[in-house]
Amino acid sequence: MSDPRPILFFDSGVGGLSVVRAARAALPDAPFVYAADSAGFPYGTRTEDEIAARVPALLGRLAERYRPRLIVIACNTASTIALPAVRAALDIGVVGTVPAIKPAAALSRTRTIGVLGTQATVRQAYVDDLAARFAADCTVIRHGSAALVEMAEGVLHGRPSPRSAYAAVLAGLFDQPGGGAIDTIVNACTHFPLVEAELAAEAPEGVRFVDGSAGIARRIVALTVGQDFPESAGAGIAVFSRLGAAERALAPALAARGFARLEAL
Repeated sequence: MSDPRPILFFDSGVGGLSVVRAARAALPDAPFVYAADSAGFPYGTRTEDEIAARVPALLGRLAERYRPRLIVIACNTASTIALPAVRAALDIGVVGTVPAIKPAAALSRTRTIGVLGTQATVRQAYVDDLAARFAADCTVIRHGSAALVEMAEGVLHGRPSPRSAYAAVLAGLFDQPGGGAIDTIVNACTHFPLVEAELAAEAPEGVRFVDGSAGIARRIVALTVGQDFPESAGAGIAVFSRLGAAERALAPALAARGFARLEAL
């Protein structure tokens, strides 16, 4: 029997679409809801207390409205700060997003890894723990960039940034002591894979970028194995905590990714 319950993806902005892309490839018939906290965007410059209070409350409202079978917090910042509180508050499976330090360590030959995220993510003790557990023999260099989040959002709004802007972001990693040895960069914000091609074009030759989207997709599949899905995914819903002109301007980009309906929370 067909089960219409969606999988709900949550982010502050459009970055979670990079996770949706991987999940869609793995589960093409699953119905998706994409939720963006546009009223709270960007999370990377907010305090931990603000995010810890905001995310569980919003996800509670979203769960009540859409009755999802699974929630995916497709945001590194929200996951590293609020994931335990969300799991404690909701009687639904919740998948988080964490910096892909483990696969980066497996790839790095120079044993020097760059972690590119928001300011809020790169300063978290959780990142310290991941580095200690999975990259203890590596030098891990971090850089937080609010500008790159805005640049990724701009791409979906049809406002591309110049190449020099991407070079300036990468300089935040490569210009640090020891940064010249970086051969693998963790895109530790779900916005950043949306502009990976632009970043790669400005990075030194041979530098590789990794993110957690494929691993998240595998986790979603594992948690929904054996469940029934509709014969087709149907029109997805994109819901915003503030639905204004800027959010409505995203309609073509969202429709191209399967989210034909826009709603306000």
